[in-house]
Amino acid sequence: MLNEQNVLLEKSKVKYGNAYGYLGSLGFIVMATDTVMQENLRTLAPKGVAISVAPVASPNEITVEGLHKHIDTMADAASLIQPDAPTDLICYACTSGSIVIGEQKIAQQIRLGAPKSKPMTLVTGVIDALRSLNTNSIVVATPYIDEVNNLEYQFLINKGFNVLDIKGMQIDDGSIMGNITPNYIKEFAISLDRPDADAIFISCGGIRTIDILQEIEDEVKKPVISSNQAMMWSCLRRINVSTNLKGFGKLFEISNILNPSPI
Repeated sequence: MLNEQNVLLEKSKVKYGNAYGYLGSLGFIVMATDTVMQENLRTLAPKGVAISVAPVASPNEITVEGLHKHIDTMADAASLIQPDAPTDLICYACTSGSIVIGEQKIAQQIRLGAPKSKPMTLVTGVIDALRSLNTNSIVVATPYIDEVNNLEYQFLINKGFNVLDIKGMQIDDGSIMGNITPNYIKEFAISLDRPDADAIFISCGGIRTIDILQEIEDEVKKPVISSNQAMMWSCLRRINVSTNLKGFGKLFEISNILNPSPI
């Protein structure tokens, strides 16, 4: 058995270096039914940024009523994300839920559960991205039903954007969103494009848009914003990480947020 002197000697030999999150750390509150978000986070997180995830209780129904229920366990979910080593920022990773519940209400609950982390919502990142790309007129493709699309349309109008068109796939089951094929998402988004649109926004963190985002952008010759791409870009910039990821659109060429949305 080692005596106290030997224990101290062994401890003194241990070598330490950078942890995974040597550039910063991000936490994400993810819908329990989501099958895409965590894979996308691993893909989009650059080396040096640590990612932590906690689920928020969520019904399968992607309806206004169902989305409202996410707030019930938001603070609890935030409190589970590295409580002894708080992340720099915690983001609620749902586009439609961010709109239905409201950015400020979500931020309040994140602060309640994790007071040492900056609060953030996915849709805040989308607004940051659209403004930083100097877009005004946009078309919006979603998987949602019309009651959710109507709220998203009004939200974007209130944020100052000219929404030329918004169209949904009329899916109300969150558990199957991840099964929509990337090629269908691509065709659906391109079908909405218009010559007077500055950008295409493909809304929803639960669909596989980043798989074909660069393909769409190359084809339509204009910026394409997706929920998870915009969220990660904005979260990174908000913790002062300006990594330029290749293959995920023009957005990642921008180093800083233009007039970041307060939250």
